[in-house]
Amino acid sequence: MAANKNQEFLFQVFALIIAIIVVHTVYVTLIRPNAYALIETQIAREAAGEPYVTERSLYVVVKDYEQESCFILGLWAMAIMGYKARRSIHERKLLQQSIISVAEGTRILPEDARQLARPIQALPGEQQDYLVARALTAALQRFSATRNIQDVSSAVSEVCDTENDRLDSELSMVRYIAWAIPSIGFIGTVRGIGEALGQAYKAVQGDIAGVTASLGVAFNSTFIALVISILVMFLLHQLQLLQERLVLDTHGYCDRNLLRHLKSD
Repeated sequence: MAANKNQEFLFQVFALIIAIIVVHTVYVTLIRPNAYALIETQIAREAAGEPYVTERSLYVVVKDYEQESCFILGLWAMAIMGYKARRSIHERKLLQQSIISVAEGTRILPEDARQLARPIQALPGEQQDYLVARALTAALQRFSATRNIQDVSSAVSEVCDTENDRLDSELSMVRYIAWAIPSIGFIGTVRGIGEALGQAYKAVQGDIAGVTASLGVAFNSTFIALVISILVMFLLHQLQLLQERLVLDTHGYCDRNLLRHLKSD
């Protein structure tokens, strides 16, 4: 378990670094050069008095630092959720295997618990840490120690409930990111409105270009942040659903393949 924690922590750190590098590279090489070129073209046309229609380019909408930060955090959150979803999918595959082979009608006595635990102990180290392996191991150990079927059922429930709480707590970073993204968008809104107010005197004199550009920063940052936040929250909901189904299916697996075969005497 500790090894998996360290591995996940390192993954999150490297995922953040890679997200920063990839997003910043795209911004430096593609988005900002094109955005500034479009803005300079519009300014030149306006200065020349040529009639033109202002185009709402995607490059201009996402060019600011707030939007870049939102994309970085969004990719980071998706990477974290992808890592957790991958583990849940692998654990679900283990549920499709016959870890404990008990023929229909066979009764399991407390003396059989040690023998039934051997296939679980023979699993690879990573799979032994999966929920279904830990639940079956706890159930067999409890049955061997107490010879009480109700205690075995309680042991399985305790393992599943603890896992459910752990999975929920580990999503706290993703929830924080989902909260931070729109907050960064609002920071861009405040910055843009502040810049617009600082150039209000120019608007009084008839030059509204600076004011409109600043207001564009304000509204674009909020727009992009809310879109990314909606996507992150949707993926978070799907991940939670996947994890909750895994816990419920694991409990059902233990009931079908172990608990209903137990016999205390």
